[in-house]
Amino acid sequence: MRKAGPWLIVFAVLLATAFQLRGQGRLWICSCGRFLPWLGDAWSSETSQQLFDPYSFTHVLHGFVFCGLLAWGLPRLLWTWRLALAVIAEALWEVFENTEFVIGRYRETTAALGYNGDTIVNSLGDCIACALGFLLARRLGLVRTVLVFVATEIVLLFWIRDSLLLNVLMLIYPSDKLRAWQAGH
Repeated sequence: MRKAGPWLIVFAVLLATAFQLRGQGRLWICSCGRFLPWLGDAWSSETSQQLFDPYSFTHVLHGFVFCGLLAWGLPRLLWTWRLALAVIAEALWEVFENTEFVIGRYRETTAALGYNGDTIVNSLGDCIACALGFLLARRLGLVRTVLVFVATEIVLLFWIRDSLLLNVLMLIYPSDKLRAWQAGH
């Protein structure tokens, strides 16, 4: 049980997250009726509706951050338990992100004008992306993780005109100039 415990918790958290999101009215899959493992168009109406999309990379970065914070704050805890804590934190974010309050905030303050929240499949994909980010950061070490974090932010800014840090900035301190830039104006 000791070795299986963290993995059982991860599974239980993902299951509980799916049911909580369904209780919040989230759809299992895209209302378009199709399932795609990857959607590369950040401006599509199906963004946040399919398993993975360009924003999945921001959730990989969540995993980087959680890995670093948990290694620093709980260094004696086995890495598998820290991974379970990271997935719990990400799942809590997914539930909060899909509340009417946050969905409305995204619409008001970011370039995500038509954002309607995530499908359950997308939220679970985001949790998986976070876990993969945690595992990658654990493997890379601090310096390489920071370099990959910065590189990912830069690539996302050029690719989709958004990134984890820009998203956080726009939620906390919205800027009309940044919003216009994000919209391509």
